[in-house]
Amino acid sequence: MKKILFISSTGGHLTELLQLSEMFERYDYHVITEKTEANLPLEKRFGKDRFDTLVFGTKVHLFTYLFKFGYNCLKSVYLYYKIKPDYVITTGTHTAVPMCKIAHWHKKKVIWIETMANATTPTAAGKMIYPIADLFVVQWESMLEVYPKAVCWGWVF
Repeated sequence: MKKILFISSTGGHLTELLQLSEMFERYDYHVITEKTEANLPLEKRFGKDRFDTLVFGTKVHLFTYLFKFGYNCLKSVYLYYKIKPDYVITTGTHTAVPMCKIAHWHKKKVIWIETMANATTPTAAGKMIYPIADLFVVQWESMLEVYPKAVCWGWVF
């Protein structure tokens, strides 16, 4: 059974990622998101052996964000070796970038689903992962102009 790691930041990106939860039971899956009050029930939903968190960070507080992002990069390395996924599937954003890069370096498949929140402009994280993604999915046809090698599957909802 393929091991699939589902990872995203909290909020709308996580809401989009959880729309894929029908897939979870068909695979050996693991979910990673940021640790927030709102996400605490997810550990109970998925179980401690299928759920992990990274530190929540926001670029609004740039100084502390840099330290948190650095920590998350190191923890992503640890989690990658703990989980050993065959695929990384993500709806973004900055939280998922280190894991996608690590998976790519290990020649594992990276599937990036660009957020539906952007219909005409790329995300910073999407621009970083686009060149290395094995499959880059957009939810708006207009985004095919931004990411010409992407595929449009429509909304995940």
